[in-house]
Amino acid sequence: MHARRGILPAVIELVLKMFVSYLLGSLLGSLLLARLTGRADIRVLGSRNPGSTNALRSHGKPFALGVAIIDVGKGWVATRLLPTWGLPLSQVASAAHSWVPAACGMAVMLGHVYPLWFGFRGGKGVATFFGAAIGLAPLLALAPLAAWAAVLLATGYVGLASIVAGVSLPICVEADRLAWYRPLLAFALFAAVLIAFTHRANIARMLSGSEPRARRPWQLGRDEAS
Repeated sequence: MHARRGILPAVIELVLKMFVSYLLGSLLGSLLLARLTGRADIRVLGSRNPGSTNALRSHGKPFALGVAIIDVGKGWVATRLLPTWGLPLSQVASAAHSWVPAACGMAVMLGHVYPLWFGFRGGKGVATFFGAAIGLAPLLALAPLAAWAAVLLATGYVGLASIVAGVSLPICVEADRLAWYRPLLAFALFAAVLIAFTHRANIARMLSGSEPRARRPWQLGRDEAS
């Protein structure tokens, strides 16, 4: 009976923090900055994706940098800071507590892709994925970052680089087997599937040979419409 009393508040805390993470994820950097600076909604420009690449292509480097900082930052806040905020619900440790950071990571990515504040028309979740991964496991997060950079340099495809980055994390989690292996693996698998899903149009274009590519990384803003 006492165990149930401890688990139920922990589950409530988990759900509340996931909801807050989803709302945080719904704050899209590109749309917030566009409104603050009086610029056009990039969902009607370029590739119509409200991510850093289209922000760079549509509004330039300073704007794109701000977008990246916000979108990466909210992933980090959701997985590193939010889980540590105490709620007066339960003082009893339970299995639910170990799932809070990973669950918040899933929720913040979902909020970015389907943002409540912007009509559920969001981005592809890659920058927020990197931020969440850094918050969850900073050293393991280096692998997706390295994979993204390597594939981009080798192929010029931002979409392919993003998909490979997403797939690389569950592989690294499985190989490393951290103490809280199951929650982290669940986040990694969720992220890999979500990123592949949000890049389904890129996959179709790559298969048909019509996907634009950046032949040089510094030309992303001009050559890549991912």
